[in-house]
Amino acid sequence: MITHPTLGEISERLIAAETSAAALTDAAIFAIDDPAGQGATAFIRRNHARARHLAEVSDILRETGERRSPIDGVPISVKDLFDLAGEVTTAGSLALQNGEPAVSDAPVVRALKRAGAVITGTTNMSEFAFSGLGLNPHYGTPLNTFDRATGRIPGGSSSGAAVSVTDGMAVAAIGTDTGGSIRIPAALCGLTGFKPTARRVSRDGVAPLSTSMDSIGPIAPSVSCCATLDAIIAGEELETLKPASLAGLRLAVPQTVVLDTMDPMVTAAFEGTLTRLSQAGVQLSEIEIPEFAQLASINAKGGLIAAEAWHWHRSLIDAKGEIYDPRVRSRILRGRDISGADYLDVLAARLAWQAQVMQRVAGFDAVILPTVPIIAPPVAPLITDDAAFFATNALILRNPTMINFLDGCALSVPCHQPGHAPVGLMIAGGAMTDRRILSIGLAIEQALAARTV
Repeated sequence: MITHPTLGEISERLIAAETSAAALTDAAIFAIDDPAGQGATAFIRRNHARARHLAEVSDILRETGERRSPIDGVPISVKDLFDLAGEVTTAGSLALQNGEPAVSDAPVVRALKRAGAVITGTTNMSEFAFSGLGLNPHYGTPLNTFDRATGRIPGGSSSGAAVSVTDGMAVAAIGTDTGGSIRIPAALCGLTGFKPTARRVSRDGVAPLSTSMDSIGPIAPSVSCCATLDAIIAGEELETLKPASLAGLRLAVPQTVVLDTMDPMVTAAFEGTLTRLSQAGVQLSEIEIPEFAQLASINAKGGLIAAEAWHWHRSLIDAKGEIYDPRVRSRILRGRDISGADYLDVLAARLAWQAQVMQRVAGFDAVILPTVPIIAPPVAPLITDDAAFFATNALILRNPTMINFLDGCALSVPCHQPGHAPVGLMIAGGAMTDRRILSIGLAIEQALAARTV
């Protein structure tokens, strides 16, 4: 399933002097600047001089025998929500483009630089991260690498992040995930994406959407890549990820809501994956989680995301609302009508909901479900039809949002047959089970890679 070089493979080539950070960076810059490519819509901010300088430092240190981490000298992109010192953080919007430059790098960016990453630039996104489709009327929409002739969505909100990896503009990317914004583009573009437990990674220096739901994590070619990047940005010790044993592993397969309205290609890929896992000794249990059906009513007024987005945007939207993406503006404005009592009601409902869901899945090692119930749809109808846009957006966000509301962690790994439309399998767990979920994900990734093509 992996068609792009992993961090491990790139690192081995650097150690063996088969390539250099400078060569890797030049290749990434060439891809970004290629007029026939997607660089113009995948990236918002570029700083080639900075990237080349970071690569030069990496090569000099490597010549002295110093290797700071497995990502030393590796091109990495970051979403346009992250502060980079001396640059204006625009969050994919025109409303912020004349703001004050950031005084310092966001802690996540500092962690990447300390580890030796070469930051290739900041990637395009749904404006203010408020959509799962990845469309941006201001900076354009990068096209999914699958069926580019048709022109399909990359998924959002971390749209440019995923395309930067599929198109060789970065080896891996860092995005954010409030309701699936890492896992959705990973699933639709055939990559791996990891949404960590939110509290594990600092959100300082990152423009927020929802302070209760935002998470920061990687989009990369493999589970091991995601585990490495996750540890680096979380400030944790780097350890070699070992696959869990699939024999006897207990996985819950929810039947409530998350399998509704599935595209036939997603159904085929998901059912084939279940068959493969069962053959590998996994114990699969179909379970009902009625709380999943309650989430829409809990968030009927816009939920925590709309309320918290309105809190952050209220002054800016009053001053510059006319240059917002109208679809984003309308979703933010829903928060204006949420009272303090409404907000507290949702907080209380969330705690009760989390406890009930965790009780349902107690005794299981993880929960698995399709990341997204459909394959990537074409861009054109979503640009022209508001009803189609909002219906598709809601459908694509539906499954991943369950895990954000749970305050859990989740991995999306490709589960489609080679040559077919990309489909993601979501492997999820409760808060602070991140390393266990990554270990299970690695085992599933290996099992799927071993199947007959």
